Amino acid sequence: MPYSKIHINPISPEPTSGSVLVIYTGGTLGMVYETKGRQLVPFNFDQIIERVPEISRLDFAITFLSLPEPIDSSNMNPAIWIELAEIIGSNYDQFDSFVILHGTDTMAYTASALSYLLENLNKPVILTGAQLPIGVARSDARENVITALELAAARNEQGNPIISEVCIYFNSNLLRGNRSKKKESSDFNAFHSENYPALATAGVRIEYNLPYIKPFLPGVELVVHKSLNTQVAFLKMFPGISPEVVQAVMNIPDLRGVVLETFGAGNATTDIWFLSTISRAIKNQIVIFNVSQCDGGRVAQGHYQTSKYLQQAGVVSGSDITPEAAITKMMYVFAIESDYQNCVEMLGKPLRGEMSI
Repeated sequence: MPYSKIHINPISPEPTSGSVLVIYTGGTLGMVYETKGRQLVPFNFDQIIERVPEISRLDFAITFLSLPEPIDSSNMNPAIWIELAEIIGSNYDQFDSFVILHGTDTMAYTASALSYLLENLNKPVILTGAQLPIGVARSDARENVITALELAAARNEQGNPIISEVCIYFNSNLLRGNRSKKKESSDFNAFHSENYPALATAGVRIEYNLPYIKPFLPGVELVVHKSLNTQVAFLKMFPGISPEVVQAVMNIPDLRGVVLETFGAGNATTDIWFLSTISRAIKNQIVIFNVSQCDGGRVAQGHYQTSKYLQQAGVVSGSDITPEAAITKMMYVFAIESDYQNCVEMLGKPLRGEMSI
């Protein structure tokens, strides 16, 4: 099915801040009440100005593009991440910035995946959405969309974009995409970034936290990666986890890697059966990536005896990476690299600002 496009020109005859491509994937934001009854249904984006009239007052050109079949973000998958990366890549020279309207449940996964797929990104890619549908009077959709557009269009004194990375904008905060996590399901302040400062805060004015924003790099060429390897898994530690559970995960056919969600600073049980299973998996060239269950702080393998054994076995420390950024990083790394040791080295260092050294 073809993509649906809507072009919105600014009030002034010559836009002052370039052009923005808005990609609608689905989610809560694009829902309205149907004429008869009280059921929420997706609204036709041809009516976007009726729903958000403020858009027509922005001083830059906007093009809305809707996926052929908008989806609930719970149905988001790597194939759509690649499709989004390809849309951005094919339109990269025609537009100055990009905004993606996305459901909140998997937004942090999508932002993380896109940060890896879009190598050498030098333009803003800002994801946003809403906790309440745009058809609800108290919806947060309008403010999120308008401010995301303004952030995407923002330029510095040299005329370069202030933002040149994948971000999430939500409830007045602009966050690095691969540092973000959905923390609230019933609060407007849905997204947090515990281990990295907000890149900007939108109040009466937009205040930019420039030291933490990826700098604009003139002359670099965008590389769009078009594959992800999904032979990965999560294994979350909990008191009483059984050998059968751990072994079932480690024995998945063709498994390449496991994100091991550990306690505190990277700690796990020291039971012999567990350490033996981990060691055997690593000898079979399954990469184990240690990520803390805590939202803040970081993995410090070897700091406690319970994590020293993991370090000795060859488990890779995830430092302060989020689980969302960790699992998508594995998909990306395994798609471009087949050598086990090279994969270990790539996972253990920051590629797109997703973790601290």
